Amino acid sequence: MQFQQLAYFVAVADARHFTRAAQALHVSQPSLSQQIRALEKELGAALFSRARGNIALTDAGEALLPLARRILADADTARHEVLELAQLRRGRVRLGATPSLATGLLPDVLRAFHDRHPGIRLLVEEGGSHDLVRQLARGALDLALVVLPLPSPSPALTTVELFQEDLVVVSSAADAAPAGPLRIADLEGRPMVMFRHGYDLRDLTLAACRAAGFEPYLTVEGGEMDAVLGFVRAGLGIGVVPATVAARAGLDLRVTPLARPGLRRTVALAHRSDVAPPRAARVLQDVLLTSARRAVTDSPGLRPGAHRAPGSGAPEV
Repeated sequence: MQFQQLAYFVAVADARHFTRAAQALHVSQPSLSQQIRALEKELGAALFSRARGNIALTDAGEALLPLARRILADADTARHEVLELAQLRRGRVRLGATPSLATGLLPDVLRAFHDRHPGIRLLVEEGGSHDLVRQLARGALDLALVVLPLPSPSPALTTVELFQEDLVVVSSAADAAPAGPLRIADLEGRPMVMFRHGYDLRDLTLAACRAAGFEPYLTVEGGEMDAVLGFVRAGLGIGVVPATVAARAGLDLRVTPLARPGLRRTVALAHRSDVAPPRAARVLQDVLLTSARRAVTDSPGLRPGAHRAPGSGAPEV
């Protein structure tokens, strides 16, 4: 008994017509009939009654049909399971992340994933959340680490909040900034180094300053994370960065917290709602979730996500 014979048998049982079943299977009608006859010969019983051109299942056919469906379904499941296992030995995951997350959260996550699945290629794309959302929408990424709220309107995405992260003020070690918490209003008139357009931290900082009633005084703008930290070290101005970035920035920077309620960002993992991520991407997603939970426990600058609806509300200030 062959899987092909069972598939032909089920197709004829569903169509109750040999020619239509052959057309649905894209095979010739004589080939299909030959395989059905071979199956009947092996089983020693007719499976179809062909009287007067009407195709009907015999008692033997009625008994075989649910078993054949189950065998074919089990074979299909097995085929997919083996294929997915193979995909974890070779394949790729396309992951997008904002630059600060790419340098902060991702290295340990990707190391853990690579140790378990060394055959999977990891393709990382850095960009602002708006750019990453567009790439998710056109299928260029499987997953993306983004900052909420997402642009509105945005494509249909499934998001899982990973954590909320406090933002802090960094200044050069020689800066005379107070050691205690700063209010957003205290930043008015202070020279500030600002990220490039499209950078989530730029949008958050500008929105916070404007909500406090002033436009920030920008001395240098347009840099990525490493450049901004370098400009701050050189004394060109202060910067507003994630607490975890500031913690790794070194002793040559002064870190000052913001007074409550402070300023924070919400980091989430996103993928398209209409397309299930490939198995390798789902495994990476699990590693990211586990790492995020561990980071929340280990870092005082992080807290669990609030699980609010993506795209709603304004940055917290």
